[in-house]
Amino acid sequence: MSLFTRPHQQPDRTEGGAEPDAGTETAGPDGTPRAKHDAAADRGTTDRDTDTATTAAGADTAATDPDPDATTPDPDPDATVTAKPDDRAGVVEARDGSGGTGGTARGVGAGSLGRWLHHPRAVRGVSVGTTVLAGLLVVFALLVPNRIERIEFASFLRIPAEGVLLAGLLLALPARPRRITAVVAGAFLGLITVLKFVDMGFYQVLARPFDLVLDWILIEHATDFLRETFGRTGQVLAVIGVIALFVAVLVLTTLSVVRLTNLMVRHRPVAARTTLILGTAWITCMTLGLQLGTVPIATKGNAEFIGNRVEQVRAGLADARVFGKQAAVDAFAKTPPDQLLTGLRGKDVLFTFIESYGRVAIDDPAMAEQTDAVLAEGTSRLQSAGFASRSGWLQSPVTGAGSWLAHSTFLSGLWIKNQQRYRSLTTSDRMTLTKYFGRTGAWRTVGIVPGVRRAWPEGRFFGLDHIYDSEHLGYHGPYFSWTPVPDQFSMEAFQRLEHGRKDREPIMAEIILASSHNPWSPIAHMIDWEDLGDGSVFHRIKKEGTNPAEVWKDPEKVRAEYRKAIEYSIRSLTEWMERYGDEDTVLVFLGDHQPVPTVTAGDTGKDVPISIVAKDPKVLDRVADWGWTDGLKPAKDAPRWGMDKFRDRFMTAYGPQP
Repeated sequence: MSLFTRPHQQPDRTEGGAEPDAGTETAGPDGTPRAKHDAAADRGTTDRDTDTATTAAGADTAATDPDPDATTPDPDPDATVTAKPDDRAGVVEARDGSGGTGGTARGVGAGSLGRWLHHPRAVRGVSVGTTVLAGLLVVFALLVPNRIERIEFASFLRIPAEGVLLAGLLLALPARPRRITAVVAGAFLGLITVLKFVDMGFYQVLARPFDLVLDWILIEHATDFLRETFGRTGQVLAVIGVIALFVAVLVLTTLSVVRLTNLMVRHRPVAARTTLILGTAWITCMTLGLQLGTVPIATKGNAEFIGNRVEQVRAGLADARVFGKQAAVDAFAKTPPDQLLTGLRGKDVLFTFIESYGRVAIDDPAMAEQTDAVLAEGTSRLQSAGFASRSGWLQSPVTGAGSWLAHSTFLSGLWIKNQQRYRSLTTSDRMTLTKYFGRTGAWRTVGIVPGVRRAWPEGRFFGLDHIYDSEHLGYHGPYFSWTPVPDQFSMEAFQRLEHGRKDREPIMAEIILASSHNPWSPIAHMIDWEDLGDGSVFHRIKKEGTNPAEVWKDPEKVRAEYRKAIEYSIRSLTEWMERYGDEDTVLVFLGDHQPVPTVTAGDTGKDVPISIVAKDPKVLDRVADWGWTDGLKPAKDAPRWGMDKFRDRFMTAYGPQP
């Protein structure tokens, strides 16, 4: 007797303890149903009888198909065949060669586990639990926002228009189209959920959503950052985890939608009424604008999410044409070389970027006091050495990350807000600020880029005569998380390799400092310049630093370490200027972008400070009409320009005077 074929049991004609008929089942000592020896088997029962019983059972099953609109009955994935009290649990009869019973063989279901797995209540409980989990997953996927700060309990009490419409469609479709639609809808819902997760990460780092057209290269940068911060093992584990999560979300959402679809079909009247009620409730709540706190009850968030993405793709594809027209305009393209930057001839000009040096470091109350003290100290020490300074604000095209976009915006005079524009720029003949210095023939142009640790073909575009990356600064110390070379050592290397050389021509240098790069742990601290040596001293300093894994558990610790990193970078610059600067040294330093939202506490502003430091008063007289603030700290109401405006204003100020 098969476990999956219900036997046609003869009625019990015994009473008062009379012996049951042959072939019926009796309970064993442990209460488990046990079959007596089948007399019919000894008499050579033919397979024809078994076939007849199986056919009858199949007919009974077919008669109960829950899908009235299907020509061929749909299989019911939730249906389970359970044993009746008179069936045998986990025991399969084996016939010998003569047609009799040659013994019994226990299957996988034998024992207490097998009895539990075949128990009707247990099977029913597993089925109901799986369905509930499927429903919760689908609701989560439909309602979860794409920003972490918007996730709250009320977000999951909304009525999603897309869910109501999908339920109505699935109930109306015939069997085969319904199955296909359920699979496609489940997979698509999974993709949307994955994209929302990606958006969460982008908002946490870049304060904007993921761009489906332009941001794929940032995934490579993210994996590089993981390797350089947490090592190769951490990178591999993170990538495996992301891939596993992606596959799991797609598979589970698809299976969940299919399971819920089958449930609705089996209970079509109830499902239809529920869908109608939810649809009516959605229309009512949307019309009346009903909310749970600040969260609307009726939502079409996924439709809006998809619509925004379609518009984003369209705008991304059209942006190349817009940028091409902007790049064709250059106010200095026809200016003769001997009329370029005449106000700076004979000066060493240093354009220095401080990583993540944003307005938050100056304006945030939790950082302002310490940062103000460092800026005030730097201003005072520079004044004592004969230097003056002026400061203002620039608006960066990016926030959180994307330093190369800010650098190219500052130098090219074009708004480089995405990777597509960056690629178009670096493959064009656009003149940058560095190129114009080189075009005059009056400066040697060099780059100090300690954050670069592999081939950088774009460096040639910026017109630099020589580039010193992390491998060519003479550093033999440790990395500080992402940072290959501490800022103080980078500035000392510039002095040793270029600025301190005898009988040299004037230098224009682009210097990109890296110590204040995320994750700001561990960070270096200032030491005596004479003790820098080859950088080996930083091994001890790194051991004294903090652990990034511990720091990033607490946002307040992250903010504190960020502030310390900015202070270190500012001190590295101001002390170098005090120590090595002279009458012919002009320092322009600025932040490239604001730090990540963990530090800015959700502020999406993109302002960064910029300062000009010089000993020759004629240099600052040229920018007196800019209205910048005296000292290294810009006033709150100091002028604020787009970073793309600086190139032309700088070249105008230091060009031939009328």
